[in-house]
Amino acid sequence: MDLSLLLSSSNKTFIHKAGGFIFSSFFNVHLNLVKQLFNSFTKSIIFFCFFSIFTFEYSFAENQFSNYTKYKTTQSKFKLSKVSKDLDFPWGITFIDDEHLLITEKGGRILKIHKSTGKQEEIEHKIQSISYNQGGLLDVYRNKDDGYIYFTYSHKSSQQSSESLKRAIAASTGIVRGKLENNTIKDLQVLLLAKPKSYIHKHFGSRIVIKKKHLFASFGERDEGMIAQDPSKHPGSIIRIHTDGSIPMDNPTFSGYSKWLPEIYQIGVRNPQGMTISPHDGEIYMSQHGPRGGDNIGIVSHAGNFGWKDIAWGGKEYSGLSIGSSPFKDIYNKPLKTWVPSIGIGNLTFYNGKTFPEWNGDLIITASKTKMLIRLDFEENKIVDEEIILKDKIGRIRDLEIDKKGDIYLIVDQKNSALWKLTRE
Repeated sequence: MDLSLLLSSSNKTFIHKAGGFIFSSFFNVHLNLVKQLFNSFTKSIIFFCFFSIFTFEYSFAENQFSNYTKYKTTQSKFKLSKVSKDLDFPWGITFIDDEHLLITEKGGRILKIHKSTGKQEEIEHKIQSISYNQGGLLDVYRNKDDGYIYFTYSHKSSQQSSESLKRAIAASTGIVRGKLENNTIKDLQVLLLAKPKSYIHKHFGSRIVIKKKHLFASFGERDEGMIAQDPSKHPGSIIRIHTDGSIPMDNPTFSGYSKWLPEIYQIGVRNPQGMTISPHDGEIYMSQHGPRGGDNIGIVSHAGNFGWKDIAWGGKEYSGLSIGSSPFKDIYNKPLKTWVPSIGIGNLTFYNGKTFPEWNGDLIITASKTKMLIRLDFEENKIVDEEIILKDKIGRIRDLEIDKKGDIYLIVDQKNSALWKLTRE
């Protein structure tokens, strides 16, 4: 064949186009292959990053939050018995002597109950409480040093008592004291009424402890959120006053926190449910409800701030929306223990007694939502373990007291409930 024919201009064009087509096809195949490899690599990187973040967050949550569903059940042998019945939403309990307890009910009754026979005697009083929603007659605390009985309650600011008008009544968390004489609370003194008043009948708190003639009380933020960050208002704070209602001169307002109300000792509190004094370090431990998750235990501190509602300790709004940019922040007091999911924490106390010597020095806490009694094992002033003592046995456990022997007395926050006793089997 004549090469000149093959190399004619038209055939040159044909060969050039064919070569271009072959090269183009070869290039496109490899380009697609590169794209596939790149996409696969990118997806791997994205998956790796997502997995790493997820693992980190899961690990963070595991380290920061406690999950009660993983707690073991106690191996201690005990016996649970009913002491007295026909209680109606009891909220607070305190020993007034070796044999008798005082119990408050949200509806306004105060009962004196014999711990052995269960005999009840109703106590007359004139505490101006309003029982609506979460309000009512709340904590009770006998101070053996001065003989007074101290109470917290939701104070109604109006004489209106019609059930239909209760929503329209402003109320405040209040503190009163009086002497128990002949089954009557006498010489009643109002020590403090929280300001401002609120028409929201939620998150009153509250609990009392007395330490060295100082009365500490926990006030809820009345479901008003960021009011807990305003130290010029009482809701959402820890109160510290003398037992006669006067103001200690070493409270924060006198030591560089001039905008704080004189009675306020700490802020950033949501809905506090318990207070007790630690035998280990003398500090006051308090418990509070988070929102949807975030129940916690913390230590009360001078001019401290627990952070609500800038943070929520791992909790969320009931709608599911997040609260704050992180569960905790370094600028706030960090809880000793935080629960996600919530347990509905109530009051708490350190155990001391002969009935359960293996529990001495440990923290016993109540949990109304999950109907539990829990022991937190303390070693060298640290929580090292947890166990469930009771669960789904008697109902919404709200408060507890321990007698000199070490038997534990429990009240259940519901209608037609009872006073229960936990002792060695």
